[in-house]
Amino acid sequence: MALTIQPESAPLRVDDQGVCRVSGTRVSLESLVHAFQDGATAEEIAQQYPSVPLPDVYATIAYYLKHRPEVDCYLDNLEQEEARVLKEVRSRSPLADLRERLLARRKPVAP
Repeated sequence: MALTIQPESAPLRVDDQGVCRVSGTRVSLESLVHAFQDGATAEEIAQQYPSVPLPDVYATIAYYLKHRPEVDCYLDNLEQEEARVLKEVRSRSPLADLRERLLARRKPVAP
């Protein structure tokens, strides 16, 4: 019996919100890459995200390693967008003023 080697595509898809996820799950590429960057093994990542089969974890890590510049750029863009949205939400929130007043009360008063 001869071994048939066929190329396989990465088990990734982009959802309606533009987030890259592992196919068939809600687990984001960002989550798996950050776990890998934090030193988790593929087996540990599969345990942390049980909806992602171990072969898909390995395939996602392989995709990241082969396409690191593009994935890092994607992750940087995500972080920038998250920071922008958070800043916008905080600026429109009436709680921003309340937070500042509460923090000001915590400061010690000079005698």
